[in-house]
Amino acid sequence: MQEEVNDKTFNLCVQATKMTARTLMAAMTKYLSAKDNEKQAEKNGKAQERGRAKEKQKQEARKPKGKQTIKKLQEQGAELTNIQITDKNIKSFDRVARKYGIDYSLKKDASTDPPRYMVFFKAKDVKVMEAAFREYTGKTVLKTKKPSIRKKLSKAIHRVNHRQRQRTRQRGKDQER
Repeated sequence: MQEEVNDKTFNLCVQATKMTARTLMAAMTKYLSAKDNEKQAEKNGKAQERGRAKEKQKQEARKPKGKQTIKKLQEQGAELTNIQITDKNIKSFDRVARKYGIDYSLKKDASTDPPRYMVFFKAKDVKVMEAAFREYTGKTVLKTKKPSIRKKLSKAIHRVNHRQRQRTRQRGKDQER
């Protein structure tokens, strides 16, 4: 209870030759109007901060993300670096890059056989890009190690046909006895 009373009290210092009710009332109205102006300024300040934050979010949303042109990458003001890829299946790299949130640009160099791809990206993303490439190369290596589904299917069909032949041979031997 005492804390509530202390919170609601304030000190007002007025210099006057003769203290009257009007003088006290004028001092109180000035104090209250100043207090209201402070509250209004505080609200406006918070509103301006929120407005700045929203504007910043809008600018971030306008920035292109993921795959883009080299020109757009250069406009973002970052230093660019590149890595060469000699793979036909570039879509799998695109999935990994989106997963890691990398801004990059692809250029095809058709002068070599097989064609090479140059991946340009921001220099500050080097560590992230290395992690993405590790995952990408890991996936491509796993794909080469896995036998194709068609090969598995042809082996299964061959086994089934072989078993059927053995069964017919067994039946033929059983019938002869």
